[in-house]
Amino acid sequence: MRLFAGIPIVDDARREIVALLGRLREGEWPVRWVHDEGLHLTLKFFGEVAPERLDVIAEAVRFAGQDTGPLDLRLDGLGAFPSVVRPRVLWIGIDGPPALEVLYDRLERGAEAIGFPPEGAPFRPHVTLGRVREGHRLPANGLEEAGRTLTAAPFVGSRLVLYESVLTTQGPRYESRLTLELAT
Repeated sequence: MRLFAGIPIVDDARREIVALLGRLREGEWPVRWVHDEGLHLTLKFFGEVAPERLDVIAEAVRFAGQDTGPLDLRLDGLGAFPSVVRPRVLWIGIDGPPALEVLYDRLERGAEAIGFPPEGAPFRPHVTLGRVREGHRLPANGLEEAGRTLTAAPFVGSRLVLYESVLTTQGPRYESRLTLELAT
């Protein structure tokens, strides 16, 4: 099973992203867009793991989420990994309080303690919009133009979810294996 921990995108922010995706899908972008149902902020990707590891991973996620409290978050511009010049992944940034970085760090340290290596790159909170097809380029100034239509919608990250990514012919489907309320 493929597992990752993340925060679901809700309320106005979700509606804003869905509307942006709708506009982008109408264009001629060489991108495999994400499904509207699975919008989330990934905090830790565990990858392919044996089902018997689910309990120990869930315990690490539970520990990381303790005493975090709800997180005031907002959408924060468009970008691409590894860069806008050579994009492979398109995303919307997420701006959040220091507690978001603390939660990320707790997940990283907890995962490392049970055998998952740290990410190794600086934390850049984001929601993935799509993946650029190999060998293709984006429309000139496409991200910049699309970014002008994005509203910095606020939302509250009130749940930490351990998701299983189930691969289907229509793309991945995300199923919750553990949901924690981020309460103080």
